[in-house]
Amino acid sequence: MVPKFRAWDETQHKMLQVDCIEFIDGKAYWVEASPTDGNVQGGNDGPVRDNSQLKLEQYTGLKDDNGKEIYEGDIVNVIYEGNENYKGPARVVFVSGAMRLEGEIMKEIYIDVLLFDSYSDPSDDLLCDYHTQVIGNVHENPELLEAQHD
Repeated sequence: MVPKFRAWDETQHKMLQVDCIEFIDGKAYWVEASPTDGNVQGGNDGPVRDNSQLKLEQYTGLKDDNGKEIYEGDIVNVIYEGNENYKGPARVVFVSGAMRLEGEIMKEIYIDVLLFDSYSDPSDDLLCDYHTQVIGNVHENPELLEAQHD
């Protein structure tokens, strides 16, 4: 799989598609991005660092139950069919070289391990009991994660 990325622009407060990433010594150094709506105006380029205005987010290689691509920074609704009490939002994060889900629901289910794909293997009961749906991202919809504490 060829890695895919998107970039959140902190200045314009919108998601951009990544056109080019420059690397130095194996680390992302500079990104060029354009608007996802095809508009010529509104692109951006800049350095990739912790405090940069462009936040680079990688595609997990997985899709939710509706076929939408799941990226780092997305908020997904997780539903465990085995118990209706186990459903709620979780954030997609990159930790120790792997994509994971973080959130209260994941602590309750005790499966905050690798991000799973509900379509991956019909013979694997564990994976097929879980369903995901992208409901937003941490930049535009942070309240979706806050709601789980109410």
